[in-house]
Amino acid sequence: MNILLDDISFKNSLFPFGEIRSVSHVRMGILTIFEKWQHFFPGKVFISSEKLIHEFEEADCIKYPANFVPSFDFLKRLSVENKKLPFSADCKILEHPWQIFEYNHWAIWEDFKMITSGRISQPIPPGNQSISPENIFIEEGASVNFSILNAEAGPIYIGKNAMLEEGSLLRGPVSIGEGSRVKMGAMIYGATTIGPFCLAGGEIKNSILMGYSNKGHHGYLGDSVIGEWCNLGAGTSNSNLKNNASPVKLWSPKENDFIVAGTKCGLIMGDYSRCAINTSFNTGTVVGICCSIFGNSFPPKFIDNFSWGDKKYIFEKAVADINNWKKLKNKEITDNEIQSLKNIYKN
Repeated sequence: MNILLDDISFKNSLFPFGEIRSVSHVRMGILTIFEKWQHFFPGKVFISSEKLIHEFEEADCIKYPANFVPSFDFLKRLSVENKKLPFSADCKILEHPWQIFEYNHWAIWEDFKMITSGRISQPIPPGNQSISPENIFIEEGASVNFSILNAEAGPIYIGKNAMLEEGSLLRGPVSIGEGSRVKMGAMIYGATTIGPFCLAGGEIKNSILMGYSNKGHHGYLGDSVIGEWCNLGAGTSNSNLKNNASPVKLWSPKENDFIVAGTKCGLIMGDYSRCAINTSFNTGTVVGICCSIFGNSFPPKFIDNFSWGDKKYIFEKAVADINNWKKLKNKEITDNEIQSLKNIYKN
């Protein structure tokens, strides 16, 4: 039985996520949507935008929308019954980008149960203080030094080869991805996901860094979603609550209008975007992909793809800058990435 995740219809709904990579690769909780399915059906999960539907025998293919986020119990039932199951109340459907952080508390719990089921955590090293250690799981190779881990309100997951430097303060639910580093004195509140190979510092609350991104210095990041390969300069902060506590409105390219996102919403930033030191983002700011943000005033509430200050990024320079950032983590931009970026740039 193959699982086909249909992502074609939902690309614009979650802007700026789904621009370069399928929405199936959105990270919510510990894992991406794709990884959640793959955990139960290894090698049998495919994405419609990456593999043609007609390559499958229809009778041997179960199709779900890529914005459908399954629970641990749903996947267990599906693996046993081996037939398509209807949506259930214990799952989520992503229709707007702010729901990624809105559902993150739930998602961390679900992924924690999935990943740790039947496994034993590495011991919490001496010198750390912990509350509810039964809700703390440390993978092999992780380094946790003189930190405070409070898992009373939700689990804390520390990925393989991750590092918590001295004085790190974590209040669950929190996930620290493989190879990521939490800097000295960082304050991380639930429900926060630091994806793989990220750098986290300062104060972070109810936010997601999807992977290979940096928020390494003092400043506040709250109720926000940051894509892959992003960098927030030192002192960067965002507002997540309006001064009059009225509903926050977020720009939606699909609706071509501002739509209500709830009482709290911070920064939504697409892949490959960066901002200068001491950047202050207004409540409910949306930043597209591959933007370089700098200037003497508040950035606008909507920053379109390939913005360089108040100008348009020169494509060749944008690609070169991305590659420079990738080299800092021993990676290089691929031909497929360049082609995807070029297609978006032309449009």
